[in-house]
Amino acid sequence: MTGVTVRDVTEEAGFRSIPPCADPAFDHRTCDYWEDEARGSKAARASWLEGGPPPAGPPRALGDNPFAPAGGSSFNPFDPRAGAGRAGPVRNPFGDDDEAAPDNPFAPRREPRPGVAADGPRKLHLLGRGLAVFGSYAKVLEVDGEPAAYCQFGPLSAYPRARRVRELYAQLPSSPLPAVVTCIATTGGRRGEGLGRRLVEVVVEDLAARGFSAVETYPEPSARPDATSAATPAFWLACGFRLAVDDPRFPVMRREL
Repeated sequence: MTGVTVRDVTEEAGFRSIPPCADPAFDHRTCDYWEDEARGSKAARASWLEGGPPPAGPPRALGDNPFAPAGGSSFNPFDPRAGAGRAGPVRNPFGDDDEAAPDNPFAPRREPRPGVAADGPRKLHLLGRGLAVFGSYAKVLEVDGEPAAYCQFGPLSAYPRARRVRELYAQLPSSPLPAVVTCIATTGGRRGEGLGRRLVEVVVEDLAARGFSAVETYPEPSARPDATSAATPAFWLACGFRLAVDDPRFPVMRREL
Protein backbone atom coordinates (compact mmCIF):
# COMPACT_ATOMS: atom_id res chain seq x y z
CA MET A 1 0.00 0.00 0.00
CA THR A 2 1.42 3.39 -0.97
CA GLY A 3 0.44 6.99 -0.46
CA VAL A 4 -1.12 6.72 3.01
CA THR A 5 -1.53 10.10 4.70
CA VAL A 6 -3.43 11.32 7.77
CA ARG A 7 -4.85 14.82 7.97
CA ASP A 8 -6.39 16.73 10.85
CA VAL A 9 -9.88 18.10 10.39
CA THR A 10 -9.43 21.74 11.33
CA GLU A 11 -11.00 23.61 8.42
CA GLU A 12 -13.65 23.12 5.75
CA ALA A 13 -11.38 21.37 3.23
CA GLY A 14 -10.55 18.73 5.82
CA PHE A 15 -14.20 18.47 6.81
CA ARG A 16 -15.21 17.83 3.19
CA SER A 17 -12.70 14.98 3.06
CA ILE A 18 -14.51 12.99 5.78
CA PRO A 19 -15.70 9.80 4.05
CA PRO A 20 -19.39 8.85 4.15
CA CYS A 21 -20.63 6.13 6.47
CA ALA A 22 -21.02 2.63 5.03
CA ASP A 23 -24.71 2.82 5.97
CA PRO A 24 -26.23 5.89 4.27
CA ALA A 25 -28.69 6.35 7.14
CA PHE A 26 -25.80 7.64 9.24
CA ASP A 27 -23.26 10.36 8.60
CA HIS A 28 -20.05 11.29 10.45
CA ARG A 29 -20.44 14.81 9.09
CA THR A 30 -23.79 15.40 10.82
CA CYS A 31 -23.44 13.26 13.94
CA ASP A 32 -23.72 14.89 17.36
CA TYR A 33 -24.44 11.66 19.25
CA TRP A 34 -21.43 12.01 21.55
CA GLU A 35 -21.59 15.80 21.90
CA ASP A 36 -25.23 15.83 23.10
CA GLU A 37 -25.93 13.46 25.97
CA ALA A 38 -29.72 13.64 25.66
CA ARG A 39 -30.73 14.34 22.07
CA GLY A 40 -27.66 13.53 20.02
CA SER A 41 -28.10 11.62 16.78
CA LYS A 42 -25.96 9.70 14.29
CA ALA A 43 -28.48 10.30 11.51
CA ALA A 44 -27.66 11.73 8.10
CA ARG A 45 -28.95 15.31 8.04
CA ALA A 46 -28.32 17.02 4.72
CA SER A 47 -29.01 20.50 6.09
CA TRP A 48 -26.01 20.20 8.41
CA LEU A 49 -23.66 19.98 5.43
CA GLU A 50 -24.51 23.51 4.38
CA GLY A 51 -22.89 26.55 5.86
CA GLY A 52 -24.65 28.44 8.61
CA PRO A 53 -24.18 30.06 11.98
CA PRO A 54 -22.84 27.87 14.78
CA PRO A 55 -25.35 26.25 17.14
CA ALA A 56 -26.42 28.62 19.90
CA GLY A 57 -24.71 27.94 23.17
CA PRO A 58 -26.40 27.94 26.59
CA PRO A 59 -27.29 31.38 27.96
CA ARG A 60 -24.64 32.94 30.10
CA ALA A 61 -25.64 33.41 33.69
CA LEU A 62 -22.77 33.10 36.11
CA GLY A 63 -19.88 35.36 35.33
CA ASP A 64 -21.92 38.15 33.71
CA ASN A 65 -20.82 41.64 34.70
CA PRO A 66 -23.73 43.30 36.56
CA PHE A 67 -22.10 46.70 36.09
CA ALA A 68 -21.79 46.46 32.30
CA PRO A 69 -24.25 48.57 30.30
CA ALA A 70 -27.21 46.73 28.82
CA GLY A 71 -26.86 45.45 25.29
CA GLY A 72 -23.15 44.82 25.13
CA SER A 73 -19.73 44.89 26.74
CA SER A 74 -18.42 48.00 28.40
CA PHE A 75 -16.21 50.47 26.55
CA ASN A 76 -12.51 50.24 27.27
CA PRO A 77 -10.97 53.71 26.92
CA PHE A 78 -7.50 52.19 26.71
CA ASP A 79 -8.33 49.97 23.74
CA PRO A 80 -7.13 51.65 20.52
CA ARG A 81 -9.52 49.42 18.55
CA ALA A 82 -12.63 51.34 19.67
CA GLY A 83 -14.89 51.69 16.65
CA ALA A 84 -17.40 54.11 15.21
CA GLY A 85 -20.29 55.14 17.40
CA ARG A 86 -18.20 54.89 20.54
CA ALA A 87 -15.98 57.36 22.24
CA GLY A 88 -12.65 56.72 20.62
CA PRO A 89 -9.42 55.88 22.40
CA VAL A 90 -7.78 58.37 24.73
CA ARG A 91 -6.12 61.04 22.62
CA ASN A 92 -3.25 63.38 23.30
CA PRO A 93 -4.90 66.79 23.90
CA PHE A 94 -1.72 68.52 22.75
CA GLY A 95 -1.35 66.52 19.53
CA ASP A 96 -2.66 67.15 16.04
CA ASP A 97 -6.14 65.93 15.10
CA ASP A 98 -4.73 63.53 12.51
CA GLU A 99 -2.11 62.11 14.82
CA ALA A 100 -2.31 58.36 15.26
CA ALA A 101 -3.49 57.10 18.62
CA PRO A 102 -0.55 56.40 20.92
CA ASP A 103 0.29 52.81 21.65
CA ASN A 104 -0.97 51.70 25.04
CA PRO A 105 1.49 49.25 26.62
CA PHE A 106 -1.20 48.13 29.07
CA ALA A 107 -3.71 47.08 26.42
CA PRO A 108 -3.62 43.30 25.82
CA ARG A 109 -2.23 42.09 22.52
CA ARG A 110 -3.70 38.76 21.53
CA GLU A 111 -2.75 36.76 18.50
CA PRO A 112 -5.71 35.57 16.40
CA ARG A 113 -6.92 32.24 17.79
CA PRO A 114 -7.63 29.33 15.47
CA GLY A 115 -11.28 28.65 14.90
CA VAL A 116 -13.99 27.85 12.38
CA ALA A 117 -15.60 30.43 10.12
CA ALA A 118 -19.02 31.55 11.36
CA ASP A 119 -20.71 30.25 8.22
CA GLY A 120 -19.09 26.79 8.35
CA PRO A 121 -21.10 23.54 8.63
CA ARG A 122 -22.58 22.81 12.06
CA LYS A 123 -20.57 19.64 12.64
CA LEU A 124 -17.36 21.47 11.78
CA HIS A 125 -18.19 23.94 14.54
CA LEU A 126 -18.45 21.03 16.96
CA LEU A 127 -15.12 19.65 15.78
CA GLY A 128 -13.54 23.09 16.05
CA ARG A 129 -14.56 23.94 19.60
CA GLY A 130 -11.19 23.03 21.04
CA LEU A 131 -8.86 24.29 18.32
CA ALA A 132 -7.50 27.18 20.37
CA VAL A 133 -6.66 25.01 23.40
CA PHE A 134 -6.72 21.30 22.62
CA GLY A 135 -6.18 21.11 18.87
CA SER A 136 -8.04 18.96 16.36
CA TYR A 137 -10.86 16.61 17.33
CA ALA A 138 -10.81 14.44 14.19
CA LYS A 139 -8.49 12.86 11.62
CA VAL A 140 -9.01 11.39 8.16
CA LEU A 141 -6.76 8.70 6.70
CA GLU A 142 -6.36 8.87 2.93
CA VAL A 143 -4.94 6.29 0.54
CA ASP A 144 -3.56 7.81 -2.65
CA GLY A 145 -5.59 10.93 -1.98
CA GLU A 146 -8.87 9.09 -1.39
CA PRO A 147 -10.47 9.18 2.10
CA ALA A 148 -10.55 5.68 3.58
CA ALA A 149 -10.96 6.01 7.36
CA TYR A 150 -12.17 8.52 9.91
CA CYS A 151 -11.60 8.96 13.65
CA GLN A 152 -13.10 11.39 16.17
CA PHE A 153 -11.50 11.90 19.58
CA GLY A 154 -10.75 14.52 22.20
CA PRO A 155 -10.85 15.30 25.91
CA LEU A 156 -13.62 13.73 27.95
CA SER A 157 -15.07 17.19 28.63
CA ALA A 158 -15.97 17.54 24.92
CA TYR A 159 -18.28 14.50 24.89
CA PRO A 160 -21.09 14.51 27.48
CA ARG A 161 -22.40 11.09 26.42
CA ALA A 162 -18.99 9.57 27.14
CA ARG A 163 -19.07 11.16 30.59
CA ARG A 164 -22.47 9.55 31.21
CA VAL A 165 -21.07 6.12 30.34
CA ARG A 166 -18.14 6.63 32.70
CA GLU A 167 -20.46 7.65 35.54
CA LEU A 168 -21.91 4.13 35.49
CA TYR A 169 -18.65 2.65 36.77
CA ALA A 170 -17.08 3.84 39.99
CA GLN A 171 -14.10 1.54 39.42
CA LEU A 172 -12.78 3.67 36.56
CA PRO A 173 -9.98 6.03 37.64
CA SER A 174 -11.17 9.60 38.09
CA SER A 175 -7.77 11.26 37.91
CA PRO A 176 -6.20 12.00 35.60
CA LEU A 177 -9.14 11.89 33.23
CA PRO A 178 -8.53 10.07 29.95
CA ALA A 179 -8.85 11.23 26.38
CA VAL A 180 -11.59 9.41 24.48
CA VAL A 181 -12.04 8.01 21.00
CA THR A 182 -15.72 8.28 20.13
CA CYS A 183 -15.71 7.21 16.51
CA ILE A 184 -13.62 5.01 14.24
CA ALA A 185 -14.79 3.96 10.79
CA THR A 186 -13.41 2.59 7.53
CA THR A 187 -15.15 2.90 4.20
CA GLY A 188 -16.83 -0.28 2.99
CA GLY A 189 -14.42 -0.76 0.10
CA ARG A 190 -11.28 -0.57 2.27
CA ARG A 191 -12.22 -2.97 5.05
CA GLY A 192 -9.82 -5.73 5.98
CA GLU A 193 -6.70 -3.71 5.15
CA GLY A 194 -5.90 -2.64 8.72
CA LEU A 195 -6.53 1.04 8.00
CA GLY A 196 -8.71 1.55 11.07
CA ARG A 197 -6.01 0.18 13.37
CA ARG A 198 -3.42 2.26 11.58
CA LEU A 199 -5.44 5.43 12.15
CA VAL A 200 -6.01 4.55 15.81
CA GLU A 201 -2.24 4.29 16.31
CA VAL A 202 -1.75 7.76 14.86
CA VAL A 203 -4.47 9.16 17.13
CA VAL A 204 -3.06 7.43 20.22
CA GLU A 205 0.43 8.81 19.52
CA ASP A 206 -1.05 12.27 19.05
CA LEU A 207 -2.97 12.09 22.34
CA ALA A 208 0.15 10.95 24.19
CA ALA A 209 2.05 13.92 22.75
CA ARG A 210 -0.71 16.22 24.01
CA GLY A 211 -0.08 15.00 27.55
CA PHE A 212 -2.76 12.37 28.13
CA SER A 213 -1.81 9.31 30.15
CA ALA A 214 -4.70 7.10 29.00
CA VAL A 215 -7.36 6.85 26.32
CA GLU A 216 -10.75 5.16 26.54
CA THR A 217 -13.44 4.16 24.09
CA TYR A 218 -16.98 2.88 24.54
CA PRO A 219 -17.99 0.29 21.92
CA GLU A 220 -21.48 -1.00 21.27
CA PRO A 221 -21.38 -4.83 21.15
CA SER A 222 -24.99 -5.24 20.07
CA ALA A 223 -24.95 -2.75 17.19
CA ARG A 224 -24.58 -3.70 13.55
CA PRO A 225 -21.04 -3.07 12.22
CA ASP A 226 -22.30 -0.30 9.94
CA ALA A 227 -24.43 1.28 12.67
CA THR A 228 -21.89 1.65 15.46
CA SER A 229 -19.57 4.61 15.83
CA ALA A 230 -17.16 2.97 18.25
CA ALA A 231 -16.45 -0.43 16.66
CA THR A 232 -16.39 -3.59 18.80
CA PRO A 233 -14.40 -4.74 21.83
CA ALA A 234 -12.52 -7.19 19.60
CA PHE A 235 -11.32 -4.33 17.40
CA TRP A 236 -10.00 -2.38 20.36
CA LEU A 237 -8.26 -5.44 21.79
CA ALA A 238 -6.42 -5.72 18.47
CA CYS A 239 -5.40 -2.06 18.90
CA GLY A 240 -3.72 -2.71 22.25
CA PHE A 241 -6.62 -1.70 24.50
CA ARG A 242 -7.77 -3.79 27.46
CA LEU A 243 -11.27 -4.45 28.71
CA ALA A 244 -11.52 -2.06 31.67
CA VAL A 245 -15.22 -2.73 32.30
CA ASP A 246 -16.83 -5.96 31.12
CA ASP A 247 -20.46 -5.05 30.57
CA PRO A 248 -22.69 -6.59 27.87
CA ARG A 249 -24.31 -3.22 27.08
CA PHE A 250 -21.70 -0.53 27.75
CA PRO A 251 -18.19 -1.98 28.01
CA VAL A 252 -15.20 0.31 28.47
CA MET A 253 -11.93 -0.24 26.64
CA ARG A 254 -8.82 1.50 27.97
CA ARG A 255 -5.21 1.89 26.92
CA GLU A 256 -2.51 3.42 29.07
CA LEU A 257 -0.19 5.80 27.23
